[in-house]
Amino acid sequence: MGKRDKGSAQPAASVIFPSIYLGPCSAASSKQFLTASSITHVLSVGASPKENIDGVVYHRISITDSPSLSIFKVCEEACTFIDTALGFKNKTGKILVHCSAGISRSPMIVAAFLIKRHGMSLKMALGQILLARPQVSPNAGFIAQLKELELELLGTVSLDVDELPKREKDRLALFTNEAVEQAEAG
Repeated sequence: MGKRDKGSAQPAASVIFPSIYLGPCSAASSKQFLTASSITHVLSVGASPKENIDGVVYHRISITDSPSLSIFKVCEEACTFIDTALGFKNKTGKILVHCSAGISRSPMIVAAFLIKRHGMSLKMALGQILLARPQVSPNAGFIAQLKELELELLGTVSLDVDELPKREKDRLALFTNEAVEQAEAG
């Protein structure tokens, strides 16, 4: 699990993929965290940080954590910004993607990015996110739309649930058991 911010019960951001961090809003205005992690860009999904840190490029996408919200347009905008961040300064950019708590909206964006730009299955993308940040649990509407995205781009649906289990250990088991089975078979 990620480090804890001083004076905060919320975990700090977690590294999900090379140069991509996922976390709560508090991480986006923590000069200490952003500097120590060499974050060059911050993508705010819904929530706005208390303050912007000089030298960091901020971009906000205004969405609510609603199962009925269409994610397709915001995912493309987010993926374009993440591409820009990662290509920043000769591919040395790092990005923090956050929402209020780093549990539903921002993980949905990161999962969409991994599917769209890296060809990962939804199950692989969510598994990677959950193993780094176990409290992640995108709402059922986001899961359904991520499944649609995966079907459109990859021609298959890898996740056989319509919503992630409520308990953290059950969410992790959904992804870790398969990972263990694949390692034993492979």
